[in-house]
Amino acid sequence: MKPVAAPVRSAVPTGHDHEELVVQTGERSGATMAVAIHSTTLGPALGGARLWCYLRDEDGVSDALRLARGMTFKAAAAGLDLGGGKGVICAPSTEPPTGAEREALLLDFSDLVDSLDGRYITAEDVGTTPDDMVVIASRTPHVTGLPAERGGAGDPSPFTAAGVHAAMRAAALFAFGTSSLEGRHVVIAGLGHVGEKLARGLADAGAILAVSDIDSDKRAVAETLGAQWIDSESAVETECDILAPCAVGGAINHGNVEALGCRIICGAANNQLADEALATTLADRGIVYAPDFIANAGGIINVYRELHSFSEERAMELALAIETTTAQILARAEREGMTPLDAARDLARERLDVL
Repeated sequence: MKPVAAPVRSAVPTGHDHEELVVQTGERSGATMAVAIHSTTLGPALGGARLWCYLRDEDGVSDALRLARGMTFKAAAAGLDLGGGKGVICAPSTEPPTGAEREALLLDFSDLVDSLDGRYITAEDVGTTPDDMVVIASRTPHVTGLPAERGGAGDPSPFTAAGVHAAMRAAALFAFGTSSLEGRHVVIAGLGHVGEKLARGLADAGAILAVSDIDSDKRAVAETLGAQWIDSESAVETECDILAPCAVGGAINHGNVEALGCRIICGAANNQLADEALATTLADRGIVYAPDFIANAGGIINVYRELHSFSEERAMELALAIETTTAQILARAEREGMTPLDAARDLARERLDVL
């Protein structure tokens, strides 16, 4: 096998406050991959490895930068001794890679992670699985989210879903005066690992569900839950009590924000707002926004327990405590005349001490 190419330390683009950006062409795969480290103020930068097909490789790098920053705030607001980072592997096609092609991508990414000497710890993310983490762990110790049978914390999606569900209860109490979700119309846009688990939990809680996904095979999930299946292109504009974006980021943008038909936005996706200025637009429209990096922190809490060896029960307790954190943020936003996003960022900055 050819020697592994040295990673390229790229200049952090103007307008970003990241500590480090590393971009490399995989020696085995020929694919572009990147790790963005936003902050190590509180600890090593933790962030998942996203395997996704981008229109341009530059879009993948931009995604890593944006997501890494969000991870800093997520970890800080959750009270974890972690910084924020993100890894992106630019897949060669929209079809998920398999076999030797997938292994080459993962091993190349593993070498990139290892070159960072523990400043970045990777984990599962969109497009990757706990089994992929096993492949990555074959060449670097700086990985978490391994399957339980390999001594890891396993799939983080149940904890993420539980945290989002908890945040919904807090948002419902703020908006409707009751935390009960029974009879509430909820639209879930994206039925991936987290979206499906969230849908099942909400169905058990008596919510009235409408769901969508770009994968039409997910209709079977809708039928099982008695949920309405809706077109993924129009899901975010559907009239409902609660909209839960659970796919990729940017679901709320300047083109659809005025057409939103929800009272609450609370989902599992990262970076749900295509532009942070939209937080003000949502507030002006009377839409309660539960900041995504607060609501979806259950996953990072679960992988954190793998690093610090506390119980699954304790991890779930912390995930469910997102209900209290969300309630505090919404109350602070109302009290101080700011958006919930600003209130959440203030909470994180107070811990980072970078006001």
